[in-house]
Amino acid sequence: MAVLSDKNILTALDSGILKIDPFNQDNLTPNGYDLTISEIALPNTSAITTGSLSIQPNTRFAVSTLENIVCASNITAQLWLRTSWARKGVMATFGKVDAGFDGTLTIASFNADTEEIIISIGETYAQIVFETLSEKAEKVYGERSGNYQNQSGITWSKDK
Repeated sequence: MAVLSDKNILTALDSGILKIDPFNQDNLTPNGYDLTISEIALPNTSAITTGSLSIQPNTRFAVSTLENIVCASNITAQLWLRTSWARKGVMATFGKVDAGFDGTLTIASFNADTEEIIISIGETYAQIVFETLSEKAEKVYGERSGNYQNQSGITWSKDK
């Protein structure tokens, strides 16, 4: 596996093997792309799509990315919380973005700080780092489990 550089990401976008929609040049990093918050929600509440949300200490929440990500059969990705959020006490869990994934991303998070934090729509929240597989996947995400394929907005666990 090889991590895609900023130049490689632009080439992958131009060739159509990777899609980031909408794409903002300012969010491109040397080895990834900063994802923007589109929705924020607490468990069992409606998501907000404008403004800000106060997250109390010791509270779970989720954000959804504005960007729809599409990975070809030879592209996968890792997600990383931006360190500015970690420094504020946010903890988040991330899975691998599988080859063939298509959709927005839901990022489950937790305010581990002793103070409330304010999260606003439009802020950058996580970085996605793209990688090339050593060869194309035999069966892509949508052909394997595909539980969250084509999701849009916050999607809580489907395994309840």
